[in-house]
Amino acid sequence: MKTRRTFIKAGFLAGLSINLPWKAIATSAIPLTDKNNKEWKHWVWTHPNDKDTVEALQKRYERYYQAGIRGIFFEADSEKHFRQAKAARLEAHRWMWTLNQGDKSLLESHPEWYAKNRKGESCADQPPYVDYYRWLCPSRPEVINYLEQAVTDILAKDYVDGIHLDYIRFSDVILPVNLWDKYSIEQTSELPEYDYCYCEVCQAGYKAWRDTDILSIPYPQESLSWRLYRYRAINHVVNSLAKVAKSKHKPITAAVFPTPEVAKRIVRQDWKNWDLNGVAPMIYHGFYKEEVSWIGDAVAEGVQGLNGRFPLYAGLYLPDFKHSKELHLGITYALQNGAAGVSLFGDINEEVLQILENAATH
Repeated sequence: MKTRRTFIKAGFLAGLSINLPWKAIATSAIPLTDKNNKEWKHWVWTHPNDKDTVEALQKRYERYYQAGIRGIFFEADSEKHFRQAKAARLEAHRWMWTLNQGDKSLLESHPEWYAKNRKGESCADQPPYVDYYRWLCPSRPEVINYLEQAVTDILAKDYVDGIHLDYIRFSDVILPVNLWDKYSIEQTSELPEYDYCYCEVCQAGYKAWRDTDILSIPYPQESLSWRLYRYRAINHVVNSLAKVAKSKHKPITAAVFPTPEVAKRIVRQDWKNWDLNGVAPMIYHGFYKEEVSWIGDAVAEGVQGLNGRFPLYAGLYLPDFKHSKELHLGITYALQNGAAGVSLFGDINEEVLQILENAATH
């Protein structure tokens, strides 16, 4: 089964290499609370393995809690995993693919729901980059109704504590720079085959709002009002799903691109204006060819943009870190710059847990 990072992993197969002696970096321990005595809340993104035994899960999740992890985003439904996580005092949230929907039956029954690029090509039969990039159009009321029902069904289960939205955006108009070589693309401008959505519904919605035919503009990709229209389309989807979650008295969070500026520029995400209970920006420094210190910069920008509306949990991609000291520093940069915790994706082994438990704060 494909996981959410299949596309991402294609460009980064080096894996996590944490081989330094622990004593070489454990210079000071991070307290479980910040300067305001508020507890750090760390998360893990994972796909549940049906072969895991109850005994193994009990041991694993108890260790997670000891290391400061307080919640898990599960990419698939597994009552066994959810209940064992909850028994270990962890929050168990369902991690949901949102606008990227490649279900065969949906493609066959509603191909008109899918986004079209500036060339008029539909994701239903001509997906960009990789075959599973099948993006729904956020401007269609029937798409929103479909997603609201999906969230309702997930949150109806008593062992699900909350919903975590992923792929809640348009397709990447520009990929992270570290992927350009892999796909033989130089995206120094917004190319029409990657610029979404120009379907009939989006065009009509924009014309009703601005009394302008978007295709009559010589360079539509440069239109600020057209960008704003698309930001608002995604905002409307998120906030509609947030109302469903609130009606079920369960929290809603989202995995988003690393900073407000990057998110708006390359995937049309305006996440600082979403009605959420928390956000986990994917601050994957290696994807953008940045140093570990950039994690702190990205967190600071996100925290400033949110202005206290809801907490930010810095998403860290473990294979991006070359060794223990880098991961230790990455966590420290995130927490020192205002993150309420971190969310980890990768191999959560004992050494990673020790780093999380003992990362320095100064």
